[in-house]
Amino acid sequence: MTPRKSHPDETAPVEAQWWKLYQDPVLTALEQDVLTANLDLKEAALHFEQSRAERRIAAAARLPHAQGAASYARERASTNGILSLLGTEADRDPAQIADGTQGFGPAAAAGPKGNPAFNLPQYGLSASWEVDLWGHVRRQVEAATASMKAMQEMQRDTLVSLMAETAQDYIALRNVQAQTEITHQSLDIAHHSVELTVLRVTQGTATKLDLAYARGQLHGFEARLPQLHREEVHLLNALAFLMAREPGALSQRLAGHGSIPPLPASIPVGLPSQLAERRPDIRAAQERLHAATATIGVAMADFFPRITLSGSLDVQALQFSGLGSWASRQYGFGPTVTIPLFEGGKLAGQLALRRLQEKEAAIALQRTVLHAWEEVDDAMADLGTAQERHDRLSEAVTESETAVQVAQLQYAQGAGDFLNVLTTQNGLLESRSALSDARAEVAVSMARLYRALGGGWTRS
Repeated sequence: MTPRKSHPDETAPVEAQWWKLYQDPVLTALEQDVLTANLDLKEAALHFEQSRAERRIAAAARLPHAQGAASYARERASTNGILSLLGTEADRDPAQIADGTQGFGPAAAAGPKGNPAFNLPQYGLSASWEVDLWGHVRRQVEAATASMKAMQEMQRDTLVSLMAETAQDYIALRNVQAQTEITHQSLDIAHHSVELTVLRVTQGTATKLDLAYARGQLHGFEARLPQLHREEVHLLNALAFLMAREPGALSQRLAGHGSIPPLPASIPVGLPSQLAERRPDIRAAQERLHAATATIGVAMADFFPRITLSGSLDVQALQFSGLGSWASRQYGFGPTVTIPLFEGGKLAGQLALRRLQEKEAAIALQRTVLHAWEEVDDAMADLGTAQERHDRLSEAVTESETAVQVAQLQYAQGAGDFLNVLTTQNGLLESRSALSDARAEVAVSMARLYRALGGGWTRS
């Protein structure tokens, strides 16, 4: 079957589910199975979820932090420590010290007994909030958001690659199965040649050399079958792996000799200016540059003072019964200013590093864009070349079939040499095999083109 001549259409947007253009329900079902079961896609989805969690962690710094705490301790103060500076009344009974009515001091318990142990239960709340005057927190959140978006684009890029790989493996499988069918057809011709040669040897019109040539050609065709079977097994296993299935799981499903899917008459490719919007790797490179730029803002903010508003409200008493008393409360609040005075060049080094990373990200973006243009241009050229090659090989097959018929007729009538029969038969096999390869290359070229265009995902 000769495929229709396909032409790229830049007026139509890129088809997201481009594999449906082949109009092959088996391929469409395989693509859906890969979409739902592929392990690389699941891993990429987890990486994206991890980046979302990291972004939530960074965004939490914009809000106040509050926490509650409760504690209980059995303590004893040192007589010879700081409490020796406080002093107490010498005539107080030591038991009064632990009831909260008398201060500590060396006079509280004369001699080696020292200060008595006491209970210290307390509970309370504390809160803090950084005043983001210089954009330190804001730029951190911006960098985390850009990194999250870059990871999402990498997930899409994985999807685009897998969809194209599935189509290419499926087309290659159908080509191998077509090559197997062509070989079987050539075997039928070779068997017929052997039978004809045996008859002519019996009649004395052919030699044993002719028979040896005929049988040699037959065995040569037979030798192709094991190699084709090996390639078929490898492709079946590759498709099964893409669906997270065990080897051989698709043997029955894809058995037989399905045809190589043809191309549509028109291939929607969209405008060249839309390439940056379609290619996930370009979008990911843009987000990585955005993240690198935001980290420069974080490094610059580290040179300025950081102001934190904090406060606490606690209840503390020496007896559990006193925890409910309003007099047991204690609190504190106020701002804290942290000013970097000397960091040994750390802050300057961080800023220089972030600026160099931004330059690296800009170069990576430029390289990605240029590589994308190269891939699209190559894919367009490959598609046109594959179609031209297919047309020429289709004509070659027609001529080879005619040559085989004429050579066989001449040999049967004794007017031709058997070597001509063998030569034309081998030529026909090579032409049919090359035509099948060309038909598969045309179909694969469209898959490569859509891979280069970034087809395979839908904007959310």
